[in-house]
Amino acid sequence: MVKQFSSPGFSVVFLLVDDFALMSYSAVIEPLRAANLLAGKALYQMHHIAATGADAVSSSGAVVGSTAHVGDAMDLDLLFVVAGGNPAAFRDAGVFRWLRQLSRDGVVLGGVSGGPVVLAAAGLMEKRRMTVHWEHAAALAEISPSLLLERTLYVQDRDRITCAGGTAPLDMMHALIAEHHGVGFARKVSDWFLHTDVRPSSGPQRAGLVERYRTTNGPVIQAIEIMENHIADPLELELIGNVTGLGTRQLNRLFRDKLGISTMAFYRRLRLEKAMGFLTQSTLTITDIALATGFSHSAHFAQAFRARYSATPSSFRRRER
Repeated sequence: MVKQFSSPGFSVVFLLVDDFALMSYSAVIEPLRAANLLAGKALYQMHHIAATGADAVSSSGAVVGSTAHVGDAMDLDLLFVVAGGNPAAFRDAGVFRWLRQLSRDGVVLGGVSGGPVVLAAAGLMEKRRMTVHWEHAAALAEISPSLLLERTLYVQDRDRITCAGGTAPLDMMHALIAEHHGVGFARKVSDWFLHTDVRPSSGPQRAGLVERYRTTNGPVIQAIEIMENHIADPLELELIGNVTGLGTRQLNRLFRDKLGISTMAFYRRLRLEKAMGFLTQSTLTITDIALATGFSHSAHFAQAFRARYSATPSSFRRRER
């Protein structure tokens, strides 16, 4: 989900905006704590920053103290903005500038519950797919009607991760830990919380993928989940196999047996289906859509799209509109 794990620990910062939902925050940080506990070492380093003041106060009144401050020079890999209440009312120019600087420095930015609203207000979600808690969807529409909002549990688009909140972060963190340390270890972490039915990013229930593709094969479903989390930054077949615990030849055999198509051919078809949705439902340029679906340039995208749909992206868009 984010850049590859490395020692001595993956550094995660939680930027807490007052009135944040305690459940959403706990569902993000607790899997990291459990991963450290189960591994017997600090796989993840965690830091807290209150967006305003020395402490952050949740919607239930719980107080979380800061271990760092906005603007501090830090070696961090991932930052989650966790917000609730009325996140559209948060307009701290200093925080926005810091977030934009972190983005330029290559830090992966995430938003949980109302956190994606804060990222959008800072101008950090343009031309990227995203999700948010349904309660805050209207606020996002006011910030920018052109945002690529999806009603899913969580979405990763390149260097952005957004999550609807509630218990959805448990599923998101399962995916993150699986990419860092493998599905087997991630399953141990999820089992620690009795979270035995891990849901894919694209919908509220695993059954959605099962019904859509008519297979219950575990590695195939896991491979599709990771593909859906990496639309704009396609993964190599070997890495997909590593996450599912299978070799590339075995994974390809499973895909051909269950879906009648090779793994990477399925992956390309998935990306083209996402592109087709962008063409009909967004105002993005053809070049932006190509980049958002993992194609290096518009010519490559147009060639693949025509091979799949017998029409160029521009002619398809004109016809559908």
